[in-house]
Amino acid sequence: MLVEIKLEHPRQPEIQSLMEMSNTYMASLYPAESNHMVDLDALEKPNASFFVARNDGTIVGCCALVEAGDSTAEIKRMFVDPQARGLSIGKLMMQAVIARGQGLALSAIRLETGISQPEAIGLYRKAGFVEIEPFPPYKPDPLSMFMELKL
Repeated sequence: MLVEIKLEHPRQPEIQSLMEMSNTYMASLYPAESNHMVDLDALEKPNASFFVARNDGTIVGCCALVEAGDSTAEIKRMFVDPQARGLSIGKLMMQAVIARGQGLALSAIRLETGISQPEAIGLYRKAGFVEIEPFPPYKPDPLSMFMELKL
């Protein structure tokens, strides 16, 4: 097994398939007003760094780091194909995102995640993220958790 995490273009058929899986999964957990996903157009903008995880060349995960313009950035659309879970892909993607944030001289990386995703919350906590209050553009939501890693 060779897992690689690299910056790639988000508009690939396999990425669209992952996004559809992610959308379906999130819709099964949360009502529409508590889903804060961005589309591919937002991930193609210059302020977005899009990471793709490949296992032996096959796309199995993705995530984006979207700069906010205030020396912070937000993790968006982090998702690992359920068939590839357990291979530490999430951990490897977090390491790549944090390294990118450091390379961009960001002061912090933030994220919003749902309270019904204990595996994701555990991954973020292990990477050093701590809970914070909602940050713009978010409003308080009992189904959301907001986290930050100071760099």
